[in-house]
Amino acid sequence: MIELRPFESLGGANHGWLYAKHHFSFAGYHDPARVHWGNLRVWNDDTIAPGTGFPPHPHADMEIITYVREGAITHEDSLGNKGRTEAGDVQVMSAGTGIRHSEYNLEDVTTKIFQIWIIPTRSGDAPSWGARPFPKGERSGRFVTLASGYDGDGDALPIRTDARVVAATLKAGETAEYPLGRDRKAYLVPATGQVRVEGGESDGVEARERDGVAVNDVEVLRVTALDDSEIVLVDAA
Repeated sequence: MIELRPFESLGGANHGWLYAKHHFSFAGYHDPARVHWGNLRVWNDDTIAPGTGFPPHPHADMEIITYVREGAITHEDSLGNKGRTEAGDVQVMSAGTGIRHSEYNLEDVTTKIFQIWIIPTRSGDAPSWGARPFPKGERSGRFVTLASGYDGDGDALPIRTDARVVAATLKAGETAEYPLGRDRKAYLVPATGQVRVEGGESDGVEARERDGVAVNDVEVLRVTALDDSEIVLVDAA
């Protein structure tokens, strides 16, 4: 199955400083058909005004991945970590037994992020945070793992769950394949551009920037860029 979830169909809210769209039920938005996708619980598409952001607040027992689409986000937490993550880069916070953090747009331009929450497969560990740049050239024409719950995934940031977060940049006409497996679920969003997503016996779908695509029962997923595109995908249990 490959299901298109158009951006216009997503829930969300406009808080003035924050314009948020929710791929899954979150805060005041609830859709019983879109509560989670496997262990993927949240995919928020957030647009944050300059000089604003999320003040300190707590989390526990959740893997929280932030992918910056435009601008930059500055993180601070109760462990003493502080860091600035720029467009195209990723940060991971394992909330573990509990952590407080803030995320602010300290730039003079709008910041746009994907915030992804994945349910952990184990609890009781101490919280942690990490970030790293992933130059787009490294993932040109292919999927590269940004965050992973598995050993052997190179420089990927570790997450405490049965999942991967991967990304690719494709020029118009290029195709990248991802070996998903029929027992897995995938959720894919073009950060920019427009793509065609195919696999298995499905006829495939065309997804525009910020549309969601939910996939299951597909052995190998094929993504073809119709325009120059940047794609983020979660491989979930």
